Amino acid sequence: MTVRIPTARGAGLVACTRCGRVHEPQTPRCTRCGSALQSRDTRSLQRVWAWWAAGLIAYIPANIYPMLLTSALGSSTQSTILGGVVELWAHGDLPIAIIVFVASVVIPVGKFLAIAFLALKLRGPHKPDRHGRHRLYEVVEFIGRWSMIDVFVVAILASLVQFSLVATVNPGLAAICFALSVAFTMQAALSFDPRIIWDD
Repeated sequence: MTVRIPTARGAGLVACTRCGRVHEPQTPRCTRCGSALQSRDTRSLQRVWAWWAAGLIAYIPANIYPMLLTSALGSSTQSTILGGVVELWAHGDLPIAIIVFVASVVIPVGKFLAIAFLALKLRGPHKPDRHGRHRLYEVVEFIGRWSMIDVFVVAILASLVQFSLVATVNPGLAAICFALSVAFTMQAALSFDPRIIWDD
């Protein structure tokens, strides 16, 4: 026996996405916060895929090009994301290596897969486990703010380690690409209309 979950749309109402107040469908703007009312954002999936693709394109050079350009006593080294993880591991900094690997590889790849999974499943006629999909959406939206750890570390190192000829640390091209990738995937998650999850 299938239990139908009552929704504002099913009751012939429109809920405000900003404050949650429900209105009659003919109401153009929320009477509480003034936001424009729309039962469903019909173009949300198009924006999700556009931002998702842009984030994926930016993530590829973020893993190819160096993240850090280090110069110490006349010698220069370049470190990619995975190269930095390997170096940290080799020097015995296992906790930091794990944190960098999770923040730079596991979380971004997980976000790409989760957003694609949600967007693909919304196109199908049968959408079981709506609660699970909504929880997955909330997790993706929550972890977006923690995806900039690598960029923060690079920015801090670049500002603190500047000793002229002795040692300098500068951000590489990968830092810019990684920041763009994180920003694009955050926009993809924000463009997603989670109300569609509950539609039949």
